Amino acid sequence: MEKGLFKKIVLSLAGLLVGLIIAVYLSAQLNPAGGSEATLGGANVSVDGVPDDVVQAALKTYVPPGQLDEYYMFASGGHSGSVFVYGVPSMRRIRTIPVFTPESAVGYGWTTESKEMLGEWSWGDVHHPALSETGGDYDGRWLFVNDNANSRAARINLDSFKTSQILDIPNIYGPHSAVFMTPNSEYFMLGSRFAGPIPYGTYSPIENLSKDYNCVLAAVAIDPNDGEMSVGWEVLMPPWSFDLSDAGKLDSEGWAFLTTYNTEEAYELLEVNASQREMDYVVALNWKLLEQAANEGKYKIIDGVKMIDPLEVPGSVYLVPAMKSPHGVDVTPDGKYFIANGKVAPVATVFSFEKFKECIDNKDFQGEERGFPIVNYEKVRVAEVPVGLGPLHTQFDGNGYAYTTLFIDSTIAKWSLDTFEIVDVTPVHYCPGHLCAAEGDTVDPDGKYLVSLNKLAKDKFLSVGPSHPESAQLIDLTTDKMKILMDVPTDPEPHFAQMIKADKITTWEVFDKDPSRPGAVYEKENARIERDGNHVTVYQMGFRSRYYPDHVEVNEGDHVTWYLTNTDFDEDITHGFGICLYDLNAEAQPGETIKFEFVADKAGVYPFYCTNFCSALHQEMQGWFIVKPKDL
Repeated sequence: MEKGLFKKIVLSLAGLLVGLIIAVYLSAQLNPAGGSEATLGGANVSVDGVPDDVVQAALKTYVPPGQLDEYYMFASGGHSGSVFVYGVPSMRRIRTIPVFTPESAVGYGWTTESKEMLGEWSWGDVHHPALSETGGDYDGRWLFVNDNANSRAARINLDSFKTSQILDIPNIYGPHSAVFMTPNSEYFMLGSRFAGPIPYGTYSPIENLSKDYNCVLAAVAIDPNDGEMSVGWEVLMPPWSFDLSDAGKLDSEGWAFLTTYNTEEAYELLEVNASQREMDYVVALNWKLLEQAANEGKYKIIDGVKMIDPLEVPGSVYLVPAMKSPHGVDVTPDGKYFIANGKVAPVATVFSFEKFKECIDNKDFQGEERGFPIVNYEKVRVAEVPVGLGPLHTQFDGNGYAYTTLFIDSTIAKWSLDTFEIVDVTPVHYCPGHLCAAEGDTVDPDGKYLVSLNKLAKDKFLSVGPSHPESAQLIDLTTDKMKILMDVPTDPEPHFAQMIKADKITTWEVFDKDPSRPGAVYEKENARIERDGNHVTVYQMGFRSRYYPDHVEVNEGDHVTWYLTNTDFDEDITHGFGICLYDLNAEAQPGETIKFEFVADKAGVYPFYCTNFCSALHQEMQGWFIVKPKDL
């Protein structure tokens, strides 16, 4: 054996041993009671004074140096306007992707492109990330998210982990019932949480809610080549509140399912007045039939988009009675069932898609509401699974089991999709809303890990004042009984997440060199400052450890366009750029060209510098922006 190879093997084994010692040591510090034998690579390792479950949890979540996590988890950042990225099983937060709000850490919201995407809004409310799919399986190309506050959707390119497009969605008041992806990423759908007059700006008193207000479902079309979003068509819906949604798959492909509450059409004291009926609905939409109607011109143009009245497209919308105030609706991996989780009922209701279609074919309805047929509940329901109090969301493991969060019980229930019996329950800490299983929204879930996204974490972590962090708990699904492996604090608010195998995502190491890219400069001889009247254009390049040019002089009042190209084609060598006292800040990743546009409205001398540590001479990477006063 070669000496170098032998040395590498010895160092690798030493690294694994050190990792094991660290994991065991930390476990012992956390819980020094009891004794245990750990298993590493099939061999038993004796660990005195440490309980089995602590040792096993430490080993299953420990990712030693030189190894990587098995999954990415993309979690909503709530009113931070961002997406949080975790590695699983380590549960290390490895990236924050700003989407709907500025983020000075990476200069998002200061460059021309990001400012244009953000538009007039300074905040957003990220709720439900959805990964692009091919054949009902995650394909690792794009991630889409909704803004519940300002009726927008965004696309994140997963080759760069950057927000690449933000799209305004007309006619929707709070697209909470989103984002759900059709199996081949033809569309993702967004449904209104709030009713309102259509289009925006139309006035009608709140007392006219039942007459003048509507909700809307939008089908956002996705270009299969580059992921570019556009509003395909919209559907006019009753003034109910649409909560969550899921798309059919395999047996149920071509359909979409949305939960509703406030079918009472109340407009005040909703906790009372929207709870008068015994049941609400799951709304089932035949989106392929609606798509056909849009292609055949069966729509009106409202605020620039195609608006379909589903009453003019018979067979496009049906109502399925569901337990009161259902939150999640979830389609099983085989597409045979859709499951409604009624917040104020102690059961998860399982509906058969086959029986749903039979009811339609046989016109087996129990009436209609607002012109939509109501299918026979007793015929379409196949089980009411007694999961516990406060069911909100269900996910799947690919081994024939479903997992439902119980907000009031603070537990997760595991139950069989064959017998509809509860097989296990585990407490979580506290009040879980959503949960995320490994590839759990696909036709082929992995069945390995589950993450409970908990709303409360009082007494779980060090105190940070009256408001506590939320928490995410990693749960092992590879054993007969669910076992919590780790819990981590999270920023508010963990609405929803999706988990994808890491090897499905291929990221860039650097941006491609592209001389045709507007403003790009790759040779210092081409770095320059150009003036055209009172418009100054700066073509700057940055590399370890200087800028060309490193001083830029303009006149007060000049309109400045500033390009910066990072010519360090070396992975992870990012250069920042900030101008002191001018409120300008961004980062240029390896090979990337960024663009600023601003007016030099303050005379004086303003240093600029690299804001990302890039080399031993990082401090020397600086320069001056000099603004000559008008009166000189």
